[in-house]
Amino acid sequence: MDQFIINLLFVGGSFALYIGIAIWAKAGSTSDFYVAGGGVHPITNGAAIGADWMSAASFISMAGLIAAGGYANSTFLMGWTGGYVLLAMLLAPYLRKFGKFTVPEFIGDRFYSRNARFVAVACLIVASVTYVIGQMAGAGVAFSRFLEVDATMGLIIAAVVIFIYAVLGGMKGITYTQVAQYCVLIIAYTIPAVFISLQLTGNPLPPLGLFSTHVESGVPLLEKLDQIITELGFRDYTADVDNKLNMVLFTLSLMIGTAGLPHVIIRFFTVPKVADARWSAGWALVFIALLYLTAPAVASMARLNLMTTIYPEGVDSQPIEYDERPQWVREWEVTGLIQFEDKNNDGRIQFYNEGNPEFAEEAEARGWEGNEFTYNNDILVLANPEIANLPGWVIGLIAAGGLAAALSTAAGLLLAISSAVSHDLIKGGFNPNISEKGELLAARISMAVAIVLATYLGANPPGFAAQVVALAFGIAAASLFPALMMGIFFKRINNVGAISGMLAGLGATLVYIFIFLGWFFIPGTNNLANTPDNWLLGISPLSFGAVGAIINFAVAFAVSHATEEPPVEIQELVESVRYPRGSGTATDH
Repeated sequence: MDQFIINLLFVGGSFALYIGIAIWAKAGSTSDFYVAGGGVHPITNGAAIGADWMSAASFISMAGLIAAGGYANSTFLMGWTGGYVLLAMLLAPYLRKFGKFTVPEFIGDRFYSRNARFVAVACLIVASVTYVIGQMAGAGVAFSRFLEVDATMGLIIAAVVIFIYAVLGGMKGITYTQVAQYCVLIIAYTIPAVFISLQLTGNPLPPLGLFSTHVESGVPLLEKLDQIITELGFRDYTADVDNKLNMVLFTLSLMIGTAGLPHVIIRFFTVPKVADARWSAGWALVFIALLYLTAPAVASMARLNLMTTIYPEGVDSQPIEYDERPQWVREWEVTGLIQFEDKNNDGRIQFYNEGNPEFAEEAEARGWEGNEFTYNNDILVLANPEIANLPGWVIGLIAAGGLAAALSTAAGLLLAISSAVSHDLIKGGFNPNISEKGELLAARISMAVAIVLATYLGANPPGFAAQVVALAFGIAAASLFPALMMGIFFKRINNVGAISGMLAGLGATLVYIFIFLGWFFIPGTNNLANTPDNWLLGISPLSFGAVGAIINFAVAFAVSHATEEPPVEIQELVESVRYPRGSGTATDH
């Protein structure tokens, strides 16, 4: 059967499943739309959280980043995993005890201020919109290859599917859809990994295969990979990180950004009891671990397969001729995500690190005039089955899995945006007397608008999926996480301090990102776009969220201690949230 037909069957079948679930679980009330009626089982909720969490960045881009940067990019694994533990231990049970629908509602009530609630809405929308760009961009990458359409058309298809099941079903439809999406994406991720681990190491368990012997060469897999890439001028795959400060800040930014992301936090309001929130977190960690333990192996094996594809006889011999390139390279070239430029007109694909001055003499001796092969990091996981010549059904499966990962997280983010607009802005501010039917309509309209905006921005992303997502985590880290932490654990923080801290943290982070990613040009200066030499203490824009969080905490504490204490009833409220003694249920206020 033709590969396109196989892909269409897998992707189309998964889409039909998602839409069918949405029709079955159609939301009939605001409680259904926001928190699935508050009656989701902890295991079901754990699987939904896993799908919500394992976005296009986790499924598609994370392994690509680790493949490109090796040990240095393991910060993504450490930050995202550690952040989820932080969320489960420090925030989720207490927020669930508080019993509100949304993060801005908690901040507004805890800091007894409608303005605080509105500032939280602004922070939530900025972080969530930035995050959803990465998901839509990832969906575009998957669609452009597997359905043989351009990225823009792929985004439109993805937007239509999300519109149907998210706008119709709300949190109730999204929850059960995400359970199905988790099943699809984890099977799609692990089956190719098992095949490839068997091919390269003889070990069917990818995490163990990563540290096993490479069958063909008889040396450890990582040692073989290091040998190949260093001989072509690339950095050691297992090399340590040069800038330890930046690594620590980036990991911290991802951790606290994870704990501050509203689309994950809202999941803990969908279970009946506080104890169920803790069980949900535990199950989610199990489900997430299945993918995160596999990702480093997928990354290493994909990088090795890519190098041996171009240098089939070894790096000491000539690279493959362009006319003899494998079919998978030809098919990905159509998408524009793989490019070849024959700089020395020899008809072969020279792939090496032309930026390494120590390799320049070797390259010149070989007659090479520059690197001729470039690829988008986001393709490696999706192309892995093709690189390894796996059966067509595995390729179709991973196509469905990549789209499931992107769509599941996008739906959760769009719901967070929708609830912030309808519940926190409209009902919480502009029209407190709106009927439940009117609020539900407003939620659906705001989600539809958010989908249109996300589709447009996904077609014009400011970076590849995981990079854009890292920015979203930095924004959440600098704005929402400190407010949540201080709201739960520090009775002395008042409304003026909380608002000042959120604005200071968000403002400092956005200014740093915009300047040093080149999105904002300062007259009279050279553009500082992505130039590490100009970064403050070598801190990357992707890492600045941790600094923004420190600014947020410092400003909030200073302003709060210079102004009046919170009312006694608010301090008592903090005590009741910190020491949960009952189950409580989410209520509509």
